[in-house]
This record gives sequence, structure tokens and C-alpha cells, in this order.
Amino acid sequence: MADFGEILRAIGDFGFFQKVIILGLGFPNILIPLCFCSCVFLQSDPERHCNTDWILRADPNLTADEQLNLTVPREEDGTFSRCRMFVPVDWDIGAIREYGLNESTGCQNGWVYYNTLYEFDLVCDKSNMVEVVQTVFLAGLLFGSFVFGPIAESYGRRRTTQMPVVILIILIVVVAVSPNFHIYLVSQFIVGFAGGGYRTASTVLGMIYGSSASCACQVFTAIGGCASAGLIYVIRYWRIAQYVMAGVQAFVWIPESARWLLGQGRPKEANELICRVAAINKKEIPENLLNKVTEEQEVQRGGIKTIFTSALLRKYLFLISFAWFSLNLGYYCLILNVGRFGLDIFLVQLLFGISEIPANLLSIWLLELVGRKLSLISTLLTAGSFCLLTLAFPQGAFPRHVASDSVF
Repeated sequence: MADFGEILRAIGDFGFFQKVIILGLGFPNILIPLCFCSCVFLQSDPERHCNTDWILRADPNLTADEQLNLTVPREEDGTFSRCRMFVPVDWDIGAIREYGLNESTGCQNGWVYYNTLYEFDLVCDKSNMVEVVQTVFLAGLLFGSFVFGPIAESYGRRRTTQMPVVILIILIVVVAVSPNFHIYLVSQFIVGFAGGGYRTASTVLGMIYGSSASCACQVFTAIGGCASAGLIYVIRYWRIAQYVMAGVQAFVWIPESARWLLGQGRPKEANELICRVAAINKKEIPENLLNKVTEEQEVQRGGIKTIFTSALLRKYLFLISFAWFSLNLGYYCLILNVGRFGLDIFLVQLLFGISEIPANLLSIWLLELVGRKLSLISTLLTAGSFCLLTLAFPQGAFPRHVASDSVF
């Protein structure tokens, strides 16, 4: 059978067809970062106070300032408490004004938020549930990567990229209509599951066309990081943003991989696809090459067991897995805490996305210049060094800024 690299050179290494495929593979990656919106923007600690409308029974004509002064205690810095209120009483308004209220309790009737569309009330004693949302979403990413990897090997790259997209379309809508936090949490897990599956399958399919193509797909992820801030800033309501995301996902289409077809002993289908690609790229394929493609080949199925039967592959698996673990640990610790950087959450999210665009483009150049090994080592060392530099700043050195125009 002909070497697949030889086939690629014959039909055009990076012709019009490959560019369309990279665009098709990369476009959903714009949308995957948007799935973070409903948990990244959720964590912003909104300006709020306890709902104390109980006092309006004593005097319905109270102004908002008078209501706060009478029913909400102040913190040491003089601001109204976000999580405490005075215990409701059955006194008349004159007695409340004269004697005042002293006994405080947690919010009993929910919260009133300033200039925001906040839901699920994950604040005060429930603020730890924000981290639960993040953990569940990332668990879905992990589980999806494990599940869709073997599926891609058994059922093809095309199905394994389309299946997660279908799941994403459905579950993104389910997230948008979630009536309570529990359904929202389950939906976020499945969205993460589908997102992890798509990223795994699309990366494998992109690598067929070279490391540059895979890096180009990641540029779309960076663009999505920028778009997430802009989309939520403009729409201002995350549920509507979910509908926009689901609608755009429907335009994804990816053909099967010719390499996978050849590996599965389906040379006729591979030959048809190769001829179609050559026609689109306006290339002519040598007749002897086509004859090699259509030859019946013995299919060798080793699966994941092949990795563990080879000492070299086991070593590579450990090293790459450890590198990915370290990379993702640092990356997600940053990206999932954009609301705690002391700046407006939209601005920080935009800056994160913008910074990744030149980084991915630089990766293409580095891979061509020094190869994969040195590129991986140098970028990990650089990232690790800058992470260590953060230790030079003491905890609490930067005052926490609260985005008054939070969108959740």
C-alpha cells in the first residue's frame, strides 16, 4: 500500500480541500470556549443584598435607601452586607425606626442583585457550588476524551466529530432552559463530555494534515475565547447566548479520513475520497498510485493495547500525559478564575483570548523551525517559569474587583 504522505503530496499537501477541512474542524472550536460562559461568568461575585421586602408591609412607601438602612447590617468597611439581614419583626415602622434592629441572620428570601441577570443564587453559603460547576464540566471533558478516543478508532473520524456536535446542539439548549441548578449541572457535564470528545477527534483528524493544521485549529479556540467575552457582553443574558451557540453548531460538516479508511481495509472508499480531493485541489494522481490504493490490504487491529506492549510507546504516553496534566492544571486555574484578577471580567476574558492567538501562530513557526520536542520543552519551561513568578506577589496584593454589569 502507498505511504499516506505520498498520497497527500499527490493530491496537494495543503490545497483548497484541506483548508476547507481545517476551517470545518476549527469552527466548532470557536464555540467550545463559549460553553465556559455559563460557568466562567457564573463565578463573578455580584453586587447584591438580601431581599428584605418584608418591611414594606410596615410601610410600603419606604425608599430603597431607607429599606437598606433599616433591614441590612453594615460590614466593617461601612458597606451593606451581601449575605446578612436583620431578623424580620412584626413591629410598626415607628418602632423599627426608634429602636432599630440588632439581631441578624442569613438571607431568608433570596437576594436582590444590582444591574444583573443572576440565577441559581450561588452566593454566600452556596458560593462553593461555583467550583462544583467547574469540576463537573471538566470531569465531562475528561470522560468524553476517554470515550470518544476508542470510538474514533473503531467507527471513524467523521462520526466521532459529528456525534459530539449533535450532542452539543441538544445539550446547549437544555442548559439554556434549565429550570433549576441540578438540571443545569447534569447538562454541563454532558456538554463537557461532548466538547472533550470533539476536541479529541478533531485534533486527531487535524494531525492527518500536519502539525501546522492542528495548530491552526487551536487558533479558532483562541478566537472563541475572545468571542465569549464579546457575545455575553452584547447579549447580556447567558441563556440567549446558549441558543446562539447551539444554532451555529448546526453548520458543522466533516468528511471521513482517507487514512482511516485505508487502515480499516476499505480501499475503494478511500480511493473515491482521494480522487474527489484531487479534483477539488485540481491535481492529477499517478495511475500507479491509485492502483496501490485500491489493493486489498491486511487490516491490523492492535487498538490501545499496542501502546502498552511497547516500552517506547509507554514512555511517550507517560511523558505526554504528564505534560498535558501540568499544562491543563495551570491553564484552567487561570481561565476559570478570570473573575478574581482585579479587572473587569469581560476585559480579562478578552485578553486571555487575544494572548492565545499569537501563541498558536508562533507554535506553527516553532514546529517548523526546531521540531516538536524542543517546542514542547521550551514552551512548558517558559510557562512554568512565569507561573513561579506569581509567587513574588503576596496573596491579597490586588484588590478584588466586582463587575457591576455581570451577565448571569
